[in-house]
Amino acid sequence: MAIARLTGGPLDGQLIPMDDADETQLILPYTEGQLIYRRVGDAENTGDSDGATQIAFAYDESTEPIDPADD
Repeated sequence: MAIARLTGGPLDGQLIPMDDADETQLILPYTEGQLIYRRVGDAENTGDSDGATQIAFAYDESTEPIDPADD
């Protein structure tokens, strides 16, 4: 199992478990639409004894406008 580290957008700083470490994008539900995060960089902590594999994903776009007043 791998962990996606999200940067930017409304989910900045969140960690999301991933079943497939080969994913190049994540599409996540958010309010009435979806958020799209794209992979940036290589997997980290891929050894047997250095913790869960982590992969960075950066915010790319949303399918609906994000209203900061909703937060």
